[in-house]
Amino acid sequence: MSLGTVRFLGTGTSHGVPMIGCRCDVCRSADPRDRRSRPSIYLTLSDNTRLLVDTTPDLRTQALACDLDRVDAILFTHCHADHVMGLDEVRRFNVLQNASVPCYGDRVTLEEIRRTFAYIFEAADEGGGIPKITLHPVDAPFAIGAHTIVPVPVLHGRRPIFGYRVGAFAYLTDCSAIPDESWRLLEGLDTLVIDALRHRPHRSHFTVAGALAVIERCGPRRALLTHICHDLPHAATGAMLPRGVEMAYDGLAVEIE
Repeated sequence: MSLGTVRFLGTGTSHGVPMIGCRCDVCRSADPRDRRSRPSIYLTLSDNTRLLVDTTPDLRTQALACDLDRVDAILFTHCHADHVMGLDEVRRFNVLQNASVPCYGDRVTLEEIRRTFAYIFEAADEGGGIPKITLHPVDAPFAIGAHTIVPVPVLHGRRPIFGYRVGAFAYLTDCSAIPDESWRLLEGLDTLVIDALRHRPHRSHFTVAGALAVIERCGPRRALLTHICHDLPHAATGAMLPRGVEMAYDGLAVEIE
């Protein structure tokens, strides 16, 4: 049975691809799949619930490119700039929906959002308007619409952050290790999306080999790599991946079971 669809709004790193001032082959590539904005996904679930994961600095252009006009809730993985700095764009969804948008994440992430975007929460002249959001700290499974959302703790370097699971679908961006207690949350997956920055080691992201090791252990029917830097050309890297594993790209829509 279909759970819904996932749309990849962005599949790049904090710099995006192409990077400013870079003249490498991938940054100059004519393949549109090599153009990667900051990492985010948009889930349309079977009960028509629409979930946005992270609010990247590219949210406005991502929403226009993918014709988004509704966000029922936002799931935050962590508060690094490439995952939150588009939060002000939520104003437009407030207008379209005439409603505040609930935001979920771990307590540390939401406290950081409250500090970073203090103008949202302080009584002041609204000027051009402020995003209308409500913050909901979570540390256990919770419900949105007819679906249960399961936070999956992962490590981004030394920092604990969240991935998320809905049904048999899981999204793990910005991770370099999976704690022992999180492996049980990744059992029985149909589709896994996972961070695979590059081939060279990085202190806070999986390499392609590291991501493949996680995929082999979890055993999903289908896996997609995301958070990809300019070291990895889409076509050439995809041709080297094992069966059932593929490179995600901006704009890709995938049905999830």
